[in-house]
Amino acid sequence: MVVQSQLITHTLSPIYSETSRILLLGSLPSPTSRSKGFYFAHPQNRFWRVISEILEVDVPLTDFDKTQLLLEKNIALWDVIESCNIKNADDSSITDVKANDFREIFSVAKIDAVFTIGKKSTSLYNKYCKSFGFEPICLPSTSPANCATSYEKLVSEFAAIKKFL
Repeated sequence: MVVQSQLITHTLSPIYSETSRILLLGSLPSPTSRSKGFYFAHPQNRFWRVISEILEVDVPLTDFDKTQLLLEKNIALWDVIESCNIKNADDSSITDVKANDFREIFSVAKIDAVFTIGKKSTSLYNKYCKSFGFEPICLPSTSPANCATSYEKLVSEFAAIKKFL
């Protein structure tokens, strides 16, 4: 069976406030995240465990608690892509990208650093978002598809955000 590429439009609102100091950017919410209406919702995605460990807090269980954690720790979260064509969750199939506009976040928050999560979000940011004036700091993907990166390596790499908080 051939899987056709499908136009996907990002529907999750960015999470940020005037106290946000870093911006974490994925590429596009996964099908699971889109269906559940929140970031990193796939049960095997390690994002919330990693963030909780480096911030030395319990893993938040609800979307509200996840949002509160990010806001309390001065972290903004969104994705590079506003819309694109993609086959399922295959980042390598992404075409026809329209990037999100980060001006609203940058006009409200004093962002000191932009971190991209995964190589695809980094390459998309570099292609479509360089005009915002930030050189992105690439972090490894927390996706279950990135099983080559151990949990310990993720924690070690993500710890780089702490110096900006």
